[in-house]
Amino acid sequence: MTARGVGLLAAAVGLLGVGFWFGYPDLAVLGAAAVSALVVAVGHAVWRPRLGVERAADPDRVARGEPAAVTLTIRNTSRLRAATLIATDRCGPATVDVPVLRLRPGRDTTTGYPVPTHRRGLVPIGPLRITRGDPFGLISLDRVHGGTTTVRVHPRIHPLAAVPAGLTRSLDGQADRVPHGTITFDALREYVPGDELRRVHWRSSAKVGELMVREQLDTAEPSLVVLLDDRSAGHRGDSFEDACEAAASVLAATVREGLPVSLHLVCGEASGPFLDTLTEVQPAAGDLGATLRRLRGQRLGDTLIFLTGPGGRDDLGAVGGMRGAYPVVLAALLGDRDTVAPAPATDRVIVIEAADGAEFAAAWDGVRGW
Repeated sequence: MTARGVGLLAAAVGLLGVGFWFGYPDLAVLGAAAVSALVVAVGHAVWRPRLGVERAADPDRVARGEPAAVTLTIRNTSRLRAATLIATDRCGPATVDVPVLRLRPGRDTTTGYPVPTHRRGLVPIGPLRITRGDPFGLISLDRVHGGTTTVRVHPRIHPLAAVPAGLTRSLDGQADRVPHGTITFDALREYVPGDELRRVHWRSSAKVGELMVREQLDTAEPSLVVLLDDRSAGHRGDSFEDACEAAASVLAATVREGLPVSLHLVCGEASGPFLDTLTEVQPAAGDLGATLRRLRGQRLGDTLIFLTGPGGRDDLGAVGGMRGAYPVVLAALLGDRDTVAPAPATDRVIVIEAADGAEFAAAWDGVRGW
């Protein structure tokens, strides 16, 4: 009930009371008329129009800053009455006015509006909220129609030209860099029936007096472990958004090259597609030490990429301790690097400092040893 409706109800009660108590029939008639207006208003507002609502987001997954739009179709499925509506649609934290003035039976109207993609995350769309009122403005009733959809705003991906090289142990115990894996000689053994003759090593066979064949080894491809620091204490300003862009760029480049890669978070579990995980993750409280101990025990790859913000500068020593389990360790400090001291130089960790994701990509391609 609107303020006007509340006022009319109070006036109706007063007029009826005074009219009947003191015997003024004119006042009683006015009170009865006010009550009748309220009853008519309630009946008009309570009528629920039959509406069909269809909503489509194109695209429903988009990189931060790229355009996305929603197309909304409203159809009056009633057979007799036209619907005079005031409609709004939810779009993220805001509402969008939908121009629906009078919709005849069996007709539909289509409208569209852009989706805000300036921030990474999930943008919920809908449901449609219909406001019904009476001609006197006494009653206002809100109802929701249709379902909801979600637009996923992924972090931006900056192209990376370089990818790490694989590391494998040779027979003399040295760590050799092998780009993208290869087949290499491992050892000689005696011939057994079924071995291919093209693998016979004739020079060794002549010396030994028996057929000797070459054993070949498929060296390991480079395997990356991306650890995103999602601790609130590790970031300032938009540094977490920049770290998500750096993670998305590394993951995209690695997947493009067909190399094994895994994504890990300090404060939670990374489940589902990489970009969806990076879209939904938010800074929280977590224990970096426990995460590093878990990754050290699992030894999931040969290259560890640690992405953090200015608040993670003091953790470079702990990250450098991962060199025993991961031959290559790279730490990237994202965010405003002009207000803090430079990261300490160390031979255990390759350190990249970048103000944003684009600068990270340039610094990544400039790292020697990939």
